[in-house]
Amino acid sequence: MVKKPVVSNPFKPSAGHLPPILIGRDGVLDDFLEGLDDGSGAPGRLMRVTGARGVGKTVLLAEFRRIAEERGWLTISETASKGMAQRLLDHLKPAKGTFEFTVEPSVNAFGVGGSLGAMRYERQRMPLDLRDAMSLRLDALERRDAGLLVTVDEVQAADRDDMVAIATAMQHMVSDDRNVAFVFAGLPSMASKWLNDEVMTFLRRAQPERLGDVGLMEVSDALHDSFRQTGIVLDGEPLRIAAEATAGYPFMIQLVGYSIWRIANRSRRGDGDAVVSEEDAHRGVRDALSRLGDTVHGPELDGLSPVDKTYLLAMAQDDGPASTSVVAQRMGKSVKYASRYRMRLLEAQVIVDKGYGKVDFAIPYLREYLREHAAFIRMSLER
Repeated sequence: MVKKPVVSNPFKPSAGHLPPILIGRDGVLDDFLEGLDDGSGAPGRLMRVTGARGVGKTVLLAEFRRIAEERGWLTISETASKGMAQRLLDHLKPAKGTFEFTVEPSVNAFGVGGSLGAMRYERQRMPLDLRDAMSLRLDALERRDAGLLVTVDEVQAADRDDMVAIATAMQHMVSDDRNVAFVFAGLPSMASKWLNDEVMTFLRRAQPERLGDVGLMEVSDALHDSFRQTGIVLDGEPLRIAAEATAGYPFMIQLVGYSIWRIANRSRRGDGDAVVSEEDAHRGVRDALSRLGDTVHGPELDGLSPVDKTYLLAMAQDDGPASTSVVAQRMGKSVKYASRYRMRLLEAQVIVDKGYGKVDFAIPYLREYLREHAAFIRMSLER
């Protein structure tokens, strides 16, 4: 009996996992590829990627590394946290360290050298700094027409000393016409944090790439094609339900696709195609929304202050963009007081400015999540 091949789910709704489709990111991928082709100093080799959580920044960095590695480049990936520069240095150091011996003479009571004292040895830190480390590694890479790509994610959380060290080393590499590329990604707030730092003016030259939502027509085409390639038909009204439920939010595209595909695949009979029904689509969307709340909305709120959450609860009472003056009134605070938290939430990309004194939620379905969990959130604020 011939074993039927297992068809895996084409959607990957997990943090940083590279999905088979990068919907709506052709432009930024072309910029990066062009940068590699155009050589040292090309704009696409120094890039900053910004966007709200869940728009695919981490996935895009992974795709950049895949592209570079296909060309034989060395790629190093870091997520910003204290000690990042040292970890990067450790990646670049030779695999085998050398040892050095130092002699520490003792001194007698008269200030005259006595015995030689204890001899100790320590692992030598080779190379001595990031600039040296990059240069030595690039010497070998460039001999075979390869280069070095460094990507850093969640840059808004980086330690300043780490960022200064990495930016300074990269600036020297670019000035020396070395075969390097540096892409850093994070929330939009990172721009004001790092690009205005006088020590890191080099980073202002980075090509800006801001990721946003994907057009629903592109979403619809991608869902249809991805399902079809695995022998499942998603078309007509079920396709419309699925595409509109994503709101063009990249993480939700993966969640909706994953959930609906799993339901339809379970009903597949024999070797024939399965067809997604409207009920399948609705069930998949409900599953996706539940998981969106657990993986995006809940953690997002956990990182906010009590007043931030109060501001969001006041916003959630409206079905669309909320007036900032009305939000302040609902909070029982002055507009000036509430505006401080408005700015914090804007910088964190939890909300977006809609002009004329109005704001709205940046993350799809956050309004609905807040309404559904309002009682629990208010109880937690009172503790």
